[in-house]
Amino acid sequence: MRIFTAALATETNTFSPICVDRRAFEASLYAPPGQHPETPTLCTAPITVGRRVTREKGWELIEGTATWADPAGLVNRTTYEELRDEILGQLRAAMPVNAVVMGLHGAMVAAGYEDTEGDLLSRMREIVGPDVLICAELDPHSHLTAKRVAALDFAVYFKEFPHTDFVDRAEDLWRIAVDMLEGRAKPRMSVFDCRMIDVFPTSREPMRSFVDKIMRIEKDDPEILSISVIHGFMVGDVPEMGTKLLVVTDNRPEKGAALARDLGLELFSKRGTFMVPQIDEKDAVSRAMAATAWPVVIADVWDNPGGGTAGDATVILAELMARGVTSAAIGTIWDPMAVQICFAAGEGAEIPLRFGAKSAPGTGNPIDGTVKVVRLVRDAEMQFGESLAPFGDAAHIVLDGIDIILNSTRAQSFDPSLFSVMGIDPTKQKILVIKSTNHFFASFSKIAAEILYCSAGTPYPNNPATTPYRRAPKTIWPIVADPHGRERGAA
Repeated sequence: MRIFTAALATETNTFSPICVDRRAFEASLYAPPGQHPETPTLCTAPITVGRRVTREKGWELIEGTATWADPAGLVNRTTYEELRDEILGQLRAAMPVNAVVMGLHGAMVAAGYEDTEGDLLSRMREIVGPDVLICAELDPHSHLTAKRVAALDFAVYFKEFPHTDFVDRAEDLWRIAVDMLEGRAKPRMSVFDCRMIDVFPTSREPMRSFVDKIMRIEKDDPEILSISVIHGFMVGDVPEMGTKLLVVTDNRPEKGAALARDLGLELFSKRGTFMVPQIDEKDAVSRAMAATAWPVVIADVWDNPGGGTAGDATVILAELMARGVTSAAIGTIWDPMAVQICFAAGEGAEIPLRFGAKSAPGTGNPIDGTVKVVRLVRDAEMQFGESLAPFGDAAHIVLDGIDIILNSTRAQSFDPSLFSVMGIDPTKQKILVIKSTNHFFASFSKIAAEILYCSAGTPYPNNPATTPYRRAPKTIWPIVADPHGRERGAA
């Protein structure tokens, strides 16, 4: 067997002011053929798992380029076309192949391309023909389009949010692919449109029980090869945005369709109950100051670079300063120019500095003050599960007794090592302010005495009922109250 594998991924917040060019991919991950590290990144686990599987089977794995950019706004058209054509050229050179196994995100949007993954997969199908297996692992915060369904034999999505299972799902992807290639299975996809958009953290109920349920179904029924909830991505303003339920069966598409519909309507019945309740910055700081056990983690959930925002909001920091808090650490505020100034000044310097809140309205005001530059780190990285997440050249500064990390590569706060690599012991702080919606939970919950979810400012359009969509469907909840009402009544 000859199998081609590659990865092209980012998550596009179409409302974000930060455009993505080739430099953004190179800053996060750009690995030409054969140069991908042994450790996977979020969307490249099919490559690292594939190395082991093909080695054990005695098959040939032909690696193409693997590249990933941290979430932001629209991808530059030329950048997308160059990276796409690079991978397509590698596939043509590898022909003939028995299979194509891809690592994708599923929410990339480029200028001129609303469905980049559909475009890439369709072109791959044209190259390999109708009889060669094409499959992919994707992030659930994405868009499942008709074009992708037509091009793929099957797809597997991460089940967990936070995405702690991307290696496990790559194992599932390869297991099904091997069974198909060796004639033991004929995967068929069935899709149900839930006609909704929501946020589905699996670290709490009711999503925890729902994911446990679909995993039991997979385990107990050999005809069900995989079940995925495609959460959707509410700031991807594209025509097929929304939550979908995908069931992959062993050549039982009618059974898959019935199960997808049942599970999809069950998910819809719980709409609006999944997301953790949030408080504003004043309440969050008050509760953190009143705590008797530490550290208290304040998650700045809507200034999350993992959702495409800049990560430079200062709303919570300003509240901490106004209240005279000193035992606190902020990780991070994105400001490449301020980082450059700190590096020029050097460790130990005390300098006047303006930083933060430059990207967009609703992020607060820039912070001005005389800061001490404590530590400078080139190409800083933090842990994220089994991988490392870069946050670029970074500066640890202190202002009014508050430890602040300024970074030059946008990244959400995945792990407490974000602080420790900058010389801050997170367990010794009373308050930790991080920027993440839920990916932080798996690691920060291990050290936090309490976690507060804070909605501060408006860097992210987080209410679909009022978001000014131009391309997204208007017939989904919460834009309409019950788009399934008539269908359920007739059923």
